[in-house]
Amino acid sequence: MEWILSAALLMGLIGSLHCIGMCGGIVGALVMRLPITHWTGLLPYLLAYNIGRLSSYVIAGMLAGWLGSQFGRLLPQPQLIGKTIAGLFMIALGFYISGWSTIVIQKVEKLGNVLWRYLQPFSKRFFPVSNPFQALGIGFIWGWLPCGLVYSALALALASPNAFEGGAVMFAFGLGTLPMLFLMGMTAHRLLNFIKLPLVRQLAGSLIILFGFLTLFLPMNMLHLSGDLFCSTP
Repeated sequence: MEWILSAALLMGLIGSLHCIGMCGGIVGALVMRLPITHWTGLLPYLLAYNIGRLSSYVIAGMLAGWLGSQFGRLLPQPQLIGKTIAGLFMIALGFYISGWSTIVIQKVEKLGNVLWRYLQPFSKRFFPVSNPFQALGIGFIWGWLPCGLVYSALALALASPNAFEGGAVMFAFGLGTLPMLFLMGMTAHRLLNFIKLPLVRQLAGSLIILFGFLTLFLPMNMLHLSGDLFCSTP
C-alpha cells in the first residue's frame, strides 16, 4: 500500500502541469475576480477551493476502491491489472501534455463528459465568488472535471482492496497536485504563459511517460522480491 500511495503522490506532483492546463483558468478566474492582491488574503480561498477538489477526488477514489474490491473477487491479481491500466494512462497522458499525441486522452475525457454535463451547471451557483464557502463549492464540483491525469490516478485506486484505501490513494494524488495549483493561484497568468512553452510541456510529458513505464514495470520487480506485497491473497 505504501508504494501505491507514493506512486499516486508522485503522479500528482509530476502531472500537475496538466492540472494547470485544465484548472488554471478556473483558479485564475477565482483569484483575479477577488478584491484582494496580497497572497495572505488569497490563501483562504485557495485552501477552500483545493479542499473541495480533494474531497471530490477522495469520494471518486472510494468508489473506485469499492468497485476494485468487487472485481478483485473475480480477477486474478487485480492490483497488477490496475497498475497496468494506470501505467498505460500515464504514458498516454505524457504524449498528450507534450503535444505529441492527444487521441487516447481526448477519447477517455469524452467519456467523462457524460457525468460532467450534469454537474457543471451547478458551479454557476457559486459565481461570482465572495467568500471561501463558494470557493469550496467550486472546487468540489470542478474536481469532477474530465481529466486524463485524474483517471490515471483512479486506475491506481481501482487496484485498492477496499474503498478506504482507494480514497487514500486519491487523497495522496490530490496532495501531489497542491504545490503547482497553489503557485498558480499566487502568480495567475505569468505561470500559465511559462507552462505553454513547448519545451516545458515536452519535458513534463517525457517525465510522465517515464513514470508511466515505471508504474508498469516496477511492481513486477517488487512482486519478485515480495510475492504478497501487491497480491490480495497470500
